[in-house]
Amino acid sequence: MDITERFLNYTKFDTQSSEESDSVPSTPKQLTFATYLKKELEAEGLNDVEMDEKGYIYATLKANIEEKVPTIGFISHYDTSPDCSGADIHPQIVRQYDGSDIELSEGIVSSPKKFPELLQHVGEDLIVTDGHTLLGADDKAGIAEIVQAMVYLQEHKEIKHGKIRIAFNPDEEIGRGAQHFDVEQFGCEWAYTMDGGDVGELEFENFNAASAKIVIRGISVHPGYAKGKMVNANALAAEFAKMLPEDETPEQTEGYQGFYHLLGIQSNIEEARLSYIIRDHDRDRFEDRKHFIQRCAEQMNDRYGEGTVVAEVRDQYYNMKEKIDPDAMHVIDVVLHAMQAVGVAPKVKPIRGGTDGAQLSFRGLPCPNIFAGGVNFHGPYEFVSIQSMEKAMQVIVKICELTAGYNS
Repeated sequence: MDITERFLNYTKFDTQSSEESDSVPSTPKQLTFATYLKKELEAEGLNDVEMDEKGYIYATLKANIEEKVPTIGFISHYDTSPDCSGADIHPQIVRQYDGSDIELSEGIVSSPKKFPELLQHVGEDLIVTDGHTLLGADDKAGIAEIVQAMVYLQEHKEIKHGKIRIAFNPDEEIGRGAQHFDVEQFGCEWAYTMDGGDVGELEFENFNAASAKIVIRGISVHPGYAKGKMVNANALAAEFAKMLPEDETPEQTEGYQGFYHLLGIQSNIEEARLSYIIRDHDRDRFEDRKHFIQRCAEQMNDRYGEGTVVAEVRDQYYNMKEKIDPDAMHVIDVVLHAMQAVGVAPKVKPIRGGTDGAQLSFRGLPCPNIFAGGVNFHGPYEFVSIQSMEKAMQVIVKICELTAGYNS
């Protein structure tokens, strides 16, 4: 089985996670794919293949050298985003893409005028959607690359490597992927998530992240008799949203710039609920953003009465750079050398998001993020180049080879 067939098989499974669920994994359908994946790893000859009751899968490729070298790992998540349907995916392959518009289905076109990143893949074979679902390259491309790399190493025993651990987990897309990850059982000195974007991306800086839940309590009175009595939670919700800086939203920021992102509003006269995420690469500015949300709530309570607005802010994850720089830069150096060895130009950049690796780095497992090749994640214009997946697989193989010669 080649990497393309492997990835296409994975897209047949709907593994969408859900923020509304408290179970682990958040959706039962993720376990259906996890069970399939466990059997596949066993069939491919990997050792110590285990899946716990929460759907976390661990496996081992045994060392083929006697020398003691670091045990390293590769990790990907198998859930797909709640932002777009992951059911009944119908992938299509555009062979030797020529740079023109791609008709995904009638009336739905992926155009380089809107998505100029397509032009970076002229001449390559692109896997696209039919325009009605996401593709799932985030992060089933990463899984396919890891599994294919392990198969390749077994078939090419002349490539020397130490013990390699791999792991696949649920619920990354809702920020819970690392919560039940057993770092001790994984047993690695360091690891890599294969969860980045386009070819060459290497990320060891990510957002500090928090969620904010705002509850606004109103008073409902017949509008004909409401003067001096009604408190309209709808209007107060709009007022609260207006208090946040208009130019500090995802659509207005880039690079290291942080933001407040309004995910949703549920509202009527008596109660409104606003859901935000807060992001910033700088830890001090991150703390300032959280405090600002609380101050906005306090100001509204001063205006409308104590208890009218309640803001609950919770940290989600932190910038892994704190743990990797400077104590674990050798973990980055190995990747840079691996990329260069297989002809990939490294693109070191900050993640405008987070990965399971961020949380794992704070739990003692340095875990930067490497490209998986997908582009335009979480929507119907998502695509992945077959050649990009092959390059990612080659990087994994080369990392394993280089680590066999690593001296700590």
